[in-house]
Amino acid sequence: MSRFAYVNGRFVRHGEAVVPIEDRGYQLADGVYEVWAVFDGKLADAEGHFARLWRSLDALRIAHPMSQASLTMVLREAVRRNKVKEGLCYLQITRGVAKRDHAFPNPAVPPAIVVTAKSLDRSAAEAKAAKGASVISVPENRWGRCDIKSIGLLPNVLAKQAARERGALEAWFVDDMGLVTEGASSNAWIIDAEGALRTRDTNANILRGVTRSTLLEVIRETGLPFSEKPFTIAEAQAAKEAFITGAGSLVTPITQIDGVKLGDGQPGPVAIGLRRSYMERARLKAV
Repeated sequence: MSRFAYVNGRFVRHGEAVVPIEDRGYQLADGVYEVWAVFDGKLADAEGHFARLWRSLDALRIAHPMSQASLTMVLREAVRRNKVKEGLCYLQITRGVAKRDHAFPNPAVPPAIVVTAKSLDRSAAEAKAAKGASVISVPENRWGRCDIKSIGLLPNVLAKQAARERGALEAWFVDDMGLVTEGASSNAWIIDAEGALRTRDTNANILRGVTRSTLLEVIRETGLPFSEKPFTIAEAQAAKEAFITGAGSLVTPITQIDGVKLGDGQPGPVAIGLRRSYMERARLKAV
């Protein structure tokens, strides 16, 4: 099946899509991105992703390329043209195309925008979640504004590769105080030895995960004890359960951390239940 991409105002065949060589995203990583999970051909957690997109653009002083209503139409059309029922929709906005210079173009240029969509095998993802996944820890070496969803992801790339080489799904960054910040492409959670659900607070300049926010709504409704309290790798290894959240991973149980099995090495009931509850809510609210 042919795939299609939206590039700066028009849809083109995916294999023929190009961006100018002086796009500041290509040369300077001067841009932001968002990824929507797609359920039943609809965008999950749409409002949360848009809110974070506008916040990231404003933080980097990149102009909004179009209204939210217009952008929603583009995203939906990308999903439709690519016949995606279950999958992901990717959006990237850069400062635009201009002669290479570190400072902003003067006069300003129009932002550049790319949208793609792809299908995923949800049954395969469910099988992986049912089995559980492992994570490794790596030193936190990213810039101090990880709350901005920037396309400058080289530390994340290296962390993911380190995880891949050790047979793990994800890498958790650990700061200079020995506390887990977040994963290379996800938020990190544990259910500690006392049975309390914990994840890092966003004041630590971690990414304000949209899946994280939706899951917090579910958690509050269930009445599970919860705190935005950081934890160490040792605490995570001694935890009853652990899991990660993100648009790609949704809610994925973690059964091994740095080679240490959690409990009996099987996904815990709370993580499994939260995955189910999150997906039910996300499908219901998808647009």
